[in-house]
Amino acid sequence: MRQTHVAGEKLFVDFAGRTGEVVDGRTGEIIPVQIFVAVLGASSLTYAEAIWSQKLPDWIAAHVHAFGYFGGAARQTVSDNLKAGIIKACFYEPMVNRTYADLARHYGTAIVPARPYKPRDKAKVEVGVQVVGRWILARLRHRRFFSLVELNAAIRALLDEINNRPMRGWGISRRALFAELDQPALVSLPPFPYQYAEWKRCRVNLDYHIEIAKHYYSVPHQLIRQEVEARITTTTVEIFHRGKRVASHRRSLRPHHPTTVADHMPSSHRRYRDWTHERIRREAETVGRDAAVLVDVILRSRPHPEQGFRSCIGILRLVKRYGAERVDAACARALVLGTRSYSSVATILKNRREHAPAASAEPPLLIHENIRGPGYYH
Repeated sequence: MRQTHVAGEKLFVDFAGRTGEVVDGRTGEIIPVQIFVAVLGASSLTYAEAIWSQKLPDWIAAHVHAFGYFGGAARQTVSDNLKAGIIKACFYEPMVNRTYADLARHYGTAIVPARPYKPRDKAKVEVGVQVVGRWILARLRHRRFFSLVELNAAIRALLDEINNRPMRGWGISRRALFAELDQPALVSLPPFPYQYAEWKRCRVNLDYHIEIAKHYYSVPHQLIRQEVEARITTTTVEIFHRGKRVASHRRSLRPHHPTTVADHMPSSHRRYRDWTHERIRREAETVGRDAAVLVDVILRSRPHPEQGFRSCIGILRLVKRYGAERVDAACARALVLGTRSYSSVATILKNRREHAPAASAEPPLLIHENIRGPGYYH
Protein backbone atom coordinates (compact mmCIF):
# COMPACT_ATOMS: atom_id res chain seq x y z
CA MET A 1 0.00 0.00 0.00
CA ARG A 2 1.32 3.43 -0.88
CA GLN A 3 2.01 5.40 2.27
CA THR A 4 1.13 9.06 2.69
CA HIS A 5 3.28 10.81 5.28
CA VAL A 6 1.67 13.60 7.25
CA ALA A 7 3.90 16.47 8.38
CA GLY A 8 5.36 15.89 11.85
CA GLU A 9 3.64 12.52 12.23
CA LYS A 10 6.41 9.92 11.96
CA LEU A 11 10.14 9.60 12.56
CA PHE A 12 11.73 6.39 11.26
CA VAL A 13 14.85 5.06 13.02
CA ASP A 14 17.18 2.14 12.30
CA PHE A 15 20.81 1.04 12.14
CA ALA A 16 22.73 1.00 8.89
CA GLY A 17 23.87 -2.39 7.66
CA ARG A 18 27.36 -1.05 7.07
CA THR A 19 29.50 -0.04 10.03
CA GLY A 20 32.16 2.60 10.53
CA GLU A 21 35.62 2.23 12.04
CA VAL A 22 37.58 3.97 14.78
CA VAL A 23 41.29 3.27 15.33
CA ASP A 24 42.61 3.00 18.88
CA GLY A 25 45.58 5.39 18.90
CA ARG A 26 47.42 3.43 21.62
CA THR A 27 47.10 -0.12 20.30
CA GLY A 28 46.25 0.41 16.64
CA GLU A 29 43.19 -1.81 17.04
CA ILE A 30 40.36 -1.14 14.58
CA ILE A 31 37.06 -0.88 16.45
CA PRO A 32 33.84 -1.23 14.42
CA VAL A 33 31.09 1.25 15.32
CA GLN A 34 27.39 1.27 14.52
CA ILE A 35 25.68 3.91 12.37
CA PHE A 36 22.32 5.16 13.65
CA VAL A 37 19.99 6.70 11.04
CA ALA A 38 16.76 8.66 11.57
CA VAL A 39 14.51 10.03 8.80
CA LEU A 40 11.41 12.25 9.08
CA GLY A 41 8.46 10.94 7.07
CA ALA A 42 7.17 14.04 5.24
CA SER A 43 10.42 15.85 4.39
CA SER A 44 12.92 12.95 4.43
CA LEU A 45 15.32 15.10 6.47
CA THR A 46 18.01 12.65 7.54
CA TYR A 47 20.14 12.33 10.66
CA ALA A 48 23.08 9.96 11.07
CA GLU A 49 25.48 9.33 13.94
CA ALA A 50 28.18 6.81 14.83
CA ILE A 51 27.76 5.08 18.19
CA TRP A 52 29.74 2.35 19.90
CA SER A 53 27.08 -0.37 19.97
CA GLN A 54 23.42 -1.26 19.53
CA LYS A 55 22.94 -1.56 23.28
CA LEU A 56 20.26 0.37 25.13
CA PRO A 57 22.38 3.29 26.48
CA ASP A 58 23.78 4.08 23.00
CA TRP A 59 20.37 3.57 21.37
CA ILE A 60 18.75 6.05 23.78
CA ALA A 61 21.58 8.60 23.44
CA ALA A 62 21.27 8.49 19.63
CA HIS A 63 17.55 9.30 19.87
CA VAL A 64 18.25 12.25 22.16
CA HIS A 65 20.80 13.61 19.68
CA ALA A 66 18.41 13.06 16.75
CA PHE A 67 15.58 14.96 18.48
CA GLY A 68 18.03 17.76 19.18
CA TYR A 69 19.13 17.83 15.53
CA PHE A 70 15.53 18.09 14.28
CA GLY A 71 14.59 20.59 16.98
CA GLY A 72 11.54 18.56 17.98
CA ALA A 73 9.94 15.12 18.05
CA ALA A 74 7.43 13.48 15.72
CA ARG A 75 4.18 12.21 17.19
CA GLN A 76 5.24 8.63 16.38
CA THR A 77 8.69 7.01 16.35
CA VAL A 78 8.79 3.93 14.13
CA SER A 79 11.63 1.56 15.00
CA ASP A 80 12.80 -1.89 14.12
CA ASN A 81 12.27 -4.73 16.62
CA LEU A 82 15.81 -4.70 17.94
CA LYS A 83 16.25 -6.06 21.48
CA ALA A 84 17.51 -2.74 22.88
CA GLY A 85 14.15 -1.07 22.31
CA ILE A 86 11.54 -3.84 21.99
CA ILE A 87 11.41 -6.54 24.67
CA LYS A 88 8.88 -8.69 22.81
CA ALA A 89 8.24 -8.43 19.08
CA CYS A 90 4.57 -9.13 18.44
CA PHE A 91 2.29 -8.36 15.50
CA TYR A 92 -0.54 -7.18 17.74
CA GLU A 93 0.96 -6.07 21.07
CA PRO A 94 4.71 -5.44 20.97
CA MET A 95 6.31 -4.86 24.39
CA VAL A 96 8.47 -1.72 24.52
CA ASN A 97 11.48 -1.51 26.83
CA ARG A 98 10.67 0.53 29.97
CA THR A 99 13.56 2.95 29.38
CA TYR A 100 12.62 3.42 25.72
CA ALA A 101 9.01 4.13 26.74
CA ASP A 102 10.29 6.57 29.36
CA LEU A 103 12.23 8.42 26.63
CA ALA A 104 9.11 8.57 24.45
CA ARG A 105 7.05 9.97 27.33
CA HIS A 106 9.69 12.63 27.98
CA TYR A 107 9.57 13.86 24.37
CA GLY A 108 5.84 13.44 23.81
CA THR A 109 6.18 10.78 21.12
CA ALA A 110 4.85 7.23 20.85
CA ILE A 111 6.94 4.16 20.02
CA VAL A 112 5.34 2.22 17.15
CA PRO A 113 7.54 -0.76 16.18
CA ALA A 114 7.36 -2.04 12.64
CA ARG A 115 5.74 -5.43 12.17
CA PRO A 116 8.21 -8.32 12.54
CA TYR A 117 9.89 -9.16 9.23
CA LYS A 118 8.12 -6.27 7.47
CA PRO A 119 10.87 -3.78 6.53
CA ARG A 120 8.52 -1.93 4.21
CA ASP A 121 6.76 -0.56 7.30
CA LYS A 122 9.81 1.66 7.65
CA ALA A 123 10.71 2.10 3.99
CA LYS A 124 11.67 5.74 4.60
CA VAL A 125 14.56 4.85 6.86
CA GLU A 126 15.57 1.92 4.63
CA VAL A 127 16.08 4.47 1.84
CA GLY A 128 17.81 6.76 4.32
CA VAL A 129 20.21 3.94 5.22
CA GLN A 130 21.06 3.54 1.54
CA VAL A 131 21.67 7.28 1.17
CA VAL A 132 23.94 7.34 4.24
CA GLY A 133 25.83 4.29 2.98
CA ARG A 134 26.41 5.70 -0.52
CA TRP A 135 26.98 9.38 0.19
CA ILE A 136 28.64 9.29 3.62
CA LEU A 137 30.16 5.94 4.55
CA ALA A 138 31.45 5.23 1.07
CA ARG A 139 33.18 8.62 0.93
CA LEU A 140 34.77 8.09 4.34
CA ARG A 141 35.95 4.52 3.78
CA HIS A 142 39.58 5.49 3.05
CA ARG A 143 39.91 7.91 5.97
CA ARG A 144 41.12 6.96 9.45
CA PHE A 145 39.48 8.32 12.58
CA PHE A 146 40.97 8.03 16.04
CA SER A 147 37.88 8.97 18.06
CA LEU A 148 34.13 8.80 17.80
CA VAL A 149 33.93 12.59 18.01
CA GLU A 150 36.22 12.95 15.00
CA LEU A 151 34.17 10.43 12.98
CA ASN A 152 30.87 12.13 13.86
CA ALA A 153 32.25 15.52 12.85
CA ALA A 154 33.04 14.12 9.39
CA ILE A 155 29.60 12.48 9.19
CA ARG A 156 27.86 15.73 10.17
CA ALA A 157 29.64 17.70 7.41
CA LEU A 158 28.53 15.22 4.71
CA LEU A 159 25.07 14.94 6.28
CA ASP A 160 24.49 18.67 5.95
CA GLU A 161 25.56 18.40 2.34
CA ILE A 162 22.95 15.67 1.68
CA ASN A 163 20.14 17.56 3.40
CA ASN A 164 20.95 20.81 1.57
CA ARG A 165 21.24 19.23 -1.90
CA PRO A 166 18.06 19.29 -4.09
CA MET A 167 16.41 15.88 -4.34
CA ARG A 168 16.03 14.36 -7.80
CA GLY A 169 12.43 14.57 -8.97
CA TRP A 170 11.49 17.11 -6.29
CA GLY A 171 13.63 20.08 -7.22
CA ILE A 172 13.86 21.04 -3.57
CA SER A 173 16.21 20.04 -0.76
CA ARG A 174 15.34 18.00 2.29
CA ARG A 175 16.19 20.99 4.48
CA ALA A 176 13.80 23.32 2.62
CA LEU A 177 11.05 20.70 2.64
CA PHE A 178 11.61 20.20 6.37
CA ALA A 179 11.21 23.94 7.03
CA GLU A 180 7.99 23.91 5.06
CA LEU A 181 6.36 20.69 6.32
CA ASP A 182 7.82 18.92 9.35
CA GLN A 183 9.36 21.70 11.38
CA PRO A 184 6.11 23.58 12.18
CA ALA A 185 4.34 20.31 13.05
CA LEU A 186 6.93 18.74 15.38
CA VAL A 187 6.33 18.42 19.11
CA SER A 188 8.44 21.01 20.94
CA LEU A 189 11.45 19.78 22.86
CA PRO A 190 11.21 19.71 26.68
CA PRO A 191 13.36 22.21 28.65
CA PHE A 192 15.99 19.55 29.41
CA PRO A 193 17.15 16.58 27.34
CA TYR A 194 16.24 13.10 28.53
CA GLN A 195 18.60 11.67 31.13
CA TYR A 196 19.25 7.98 30.61
CA ALA A 197 17.57 5.83 33.26
CA GLU A 198 17.34 2.10 33.82
CA TRP A 199 14.49 0.33 35.60
CA LYS A 200 14.88 -2.52 38.06
CA ARG A 201 12.32 -4.57 39.97
CA CYS A 202 13.30 -5.11 43.61
CA ARG A 203 11.82 -6.67 46.71
CA VAL A 204 12.11 -4.67 49.93
CA ASN A 205 14.25 -6.42 52.54
CA LEU A 206 13.37 -6.79 56.22
CA ASP A 207 15.58 -3.77 56.96
CA TYR A 208 13.33 -1.67 54.60
CA HIS A 209 16.17 -1.21 52.07
CA ILE A 210 16.61 -2.32 48.47
CA GLU A 211 19.91 -3.12 46.78
CA ILE A 212 21.04 -1.23 43.68
CA ALA A 213 24.58 -1.89 42.39
CA LYS A 214 25.68 -3.16 45.84
CA HIS A 215 24.40 -0.03 47.61
CA TYR A 216 21.32 -0.02 49.85
CA TYR A 217 18.55 2.58 49.63
CA SER A 218 15.72 2.94 52.14
CA VAL A 219 11.98 2.92 51.44
CA PRO A 220 9.09 3.43 53.90
CA HIS A 221 9.14 0.53 56.37
CA GLN A 222 5.49 -0.25 55.61
CA LEU A 223 6.66 -1.70 52.27
CA ILE A 224 8.71 -4.54 53.79
CA ARG A 225 8.57 -7.62 51.51
CA GLN A 226 6.69 -5.63 48.84
CA GLU A 227 7.85 -5.48 45.21
CA VAL A 228 8.89 -2.02 44.00
CA GLU A 229 10.42 -0.54 40.85
CA ALA A 230 13.57 1.57 40.89
CA ARG A 231 14.36 4.18 38.24
CA ILE A 232 18.15 4.56 38.18
CA THR A 233 20.06 7.45 36.60
CA THR A 234 23.66 8.56 37.00
CA THR A 235 22.64 10.98 39.77
CA THR A 236 19.42 9.72 41.38
CA VAL A 237 17.53 6.59 42.40
CA GLU A 238 13.72 6.92 42.43
CA ILE A 239 11.59 4.12 43.88
CA PHE A 240 7.98 3.50 42.85
CA HIS A 241 5.28 1.28 44.34
CA ARG A 242 2.23 0.64 42.17
CA GLY A 243 3.09 3.65 40.01
CA LYS A 244 3.49 6.05 42.94
CA ARG A 245 6.91 7.43 43.87
CA VAL A 246 7.65 6.51 47.49
CA ALA A 247 11.35 7.43 47.80
CA SER A 248 14.07 9.40 46.06
CA HIS A 249 17.81 9.26 46.82
CA ARG A 250 20.99 10.74 45.47
CA ARG A 251 22.91 7.99 43.65
CA SER A 252 25.83 6.61 45.64
CA LEU A 253 28.70 4.49 44.34
CA ARG A 254 29.91 3.31 47.78
CA PRO A 255 29.45 -0.49 47.84
CA HIS A 256 27.90 -2.22 50.85
CA HIS A 257 26.80 1.04 52.50
CA PRO A 258 23.24 2.21 53.23
CA THR A 259 21.50 5.47 52.37
CA THR A 260 18.70 5.85 54.90
CA VAL A 261 16.04 8.53 55.27
CA ALA A 262 14.90 8.95 58.87
CA ASP A 263 11.22 9.19 57.87
CA HIS A 264 11.44 5.69 56.38
CA MET A 265 12.37 4.15 59.73
CA PRO A 266 9.92 2.85 62.35
CA SER A 267 9.60 5.22 65.29
CA SER A 268 11.44 2.79 67.57
CA HIS A 269 14.38 2.64 65.17
CA ARG A 270 14.48 6.42 64.88
CA ARG A 271 14.59 6.82 68.66
CA TYR A 272 17.42 4.32 68.96
CA ARG A 273 19.41 5.83 66.10
CA ASP A 274 19.13 9.35 67.56
CA TRP A 275 20.98 8.30 70.71
CA THR A 276 24.68 9.02 70.14
CA HIS A 277 27.67 9.47 72.48
CA GLU A 278 27.36 13.22 72.27
CA ARG A 279 23.62 13.29 72.90
CA ILE A 280 23.85 10.92 75.89
CA ARG A 281 26.55 13.04 77.51
CA ARG A 282 24.65 16.24 76.73
CA GLU A 283 21.42 14.89 78.23
CA ALA A 284 23.28 13.68 81.33
CA GLU A 285 24.78 17.14 81.89
CA THR A 286 21.29 18.66 81.97
CA VAL A 287 20.35 16.21 84.76
CA GLY A 288 23.33 17.04 86.94
CA ARG A 289 27.06 16.76 87.48
CA ASP A 290 26.94 13.33 89.13
CA ALA A 291 24.70 11.94 86.42
CA ALA A 292 27.17 13.16 83.79
CA VAL A 293 30.06 11.51 85.67
CA LEU A 294 28.23 8.19 86.05
CA VAL A 295 27.26 8.12 82.38
CA ASP A 296 30.85 8.83 81.38
CA VAL A 297 32.08 6.06 83.69
CA ILE A 298 29.60 3.56 82.20
CA LEU A 299 30.58 4.41 78.61
CA ARG A 300 34.29 4.16 79.43
CA SER A 301 34.00 0.92 81.42
CA ARG A 302 32.66 -1.14 78.50
CA PRO A 303 34.94 -2.68 75.85
CA HIS A 304 32.76 -0.91 73.32
CA PRO A 305 30.89 2.27 74.34
CA GLU A 306 27.76 1.09 72.51
CA GLN A 307 27.43 -1.70 75.10
CA GLY A 308 26.66 0.98 77.71
CA PHE A 309 24.11 2.86 75.60
CA ARG A 310 21.05 1.07 76.98
CA SER A 311 22.17 1.49 80.60
CA CYS A 312 22.74 5.21 80.08
CA ILE A 313 19.46 5.71 78.22
CA GLY A 314 17.63 3.88 81.00
CA ILE A 315 19.17 6.13 83.66
CA LEU A 316 18.22 9.26 81.74
CA ARG A 317 14.64 8.05 81.29
CA LEU A 318 14.27 7.76 85.06
CA VAL A 319 14.08 11.56 85.10
CA LYS A 320 10.49 11.43 83.81
CA ARG A 321 9.44 9.37 86.83
CA TYR A 322 11.62 10.68 89.67
CA GLY A 323 12.82 14.10 88.51
CA ALA A 324 16.29 15.35 87.68
CA GLU A 325 17.30 16.18 91.26
CA ARG A 326 16.59 12.72 92.66
CA VAL A 327 18.21 10.97 89.69
CA ASP A 328 21.36 13.06 90.04
CA ALA A 329 21.48 12.24 93.77
CA ALA A 330 20.98 8.54 93.00
CA CYS A 331 23.85 8.69 90.51
CA ALA A 332 26.04 10.25 93.21
CA ARG A 333 25.03 7.43 95.58
CA ALA A 334 25.86 4.82 92.92
CA LEU A 335 29.29 6.37 92.41
CA VAL A 336 29.96 6.12 96.16
CA LEU A 337 28.90 2.47 96.17
CA GLY A 338 30.94 1.73 93.05
CA THR A 339 27.97 0.43 91.06
CA ARG A 340 27.76 1.18 87.31
CA SER A 341 24.37 0.02 86.07
CA TYR A 342 20.86 1.17 85.43
CA SER A 343 19.42 -1.41 87.86
CA SER A 344 21.51 0.03 90.71
CA VAL A 345 20.29 3.59 90.16
CA ALA A 346 16.69 2.39 89.74
CA THR A 347 16.88 0.40 93.01
CA ILE A 348 18.32 3.36 94.91
CA LEU A 349 15.46 5.56 93.71
CA LYS A 350 12.83 2.89 94.39
CA ASN A 351 14.06 2.47 97.99
CA ARG A 352 14.59 6.23 98.43
CA ARG A 353 18.23 5.69 99.38
CA GLU A 354 19.68 8.53 97.29
CA HIS A 355 20.07 10.76 100.37
CA ALA A 356 21.30 8.03 102.73
CA PRO A 357 24.34 8.80 104.97
CA ALA A 358 27.83 8.24 103.63
CA ALA A 359 29.16 4.72 103.36
CA SER A 360 31.46 5.20 106.42
CA ALA A 361 28.45 5.95 108.69
CA GLU A 362 26.36 2.90 107.79
CA PRO A 363 26.81 -0.58 106.50
CA PRO A 364 27.11 -0.73 102.74
CA LEU A 365 23.81 -0.99 100.92
CA LEU A 366 23.60 -4.31 99.17
CA ILE A 367 21.75 -4.00 95.92
CA HIS A 368 20.91 -7.21 94.11
CA GLU A 369 17.85 -8.49 92.32
CA ASN A 370 17.79 -11.65 94.47
CA ILE A 371 17.63 -9.73 97.78
CA ARG A 372 13.99 -9.39 98.81
CA GLY A 373 14.30 -6.62 101.44
CA PRO A 374 12.19 -6.07 104.60
CA GLY A 375 9.04 -5.29 102.61
CA TYR A 376 8.84 -8.94 101.49
CA TYR A 377 8.18 -10.16 105.07
CA HIS A 378 5.63 -7.58 106.17
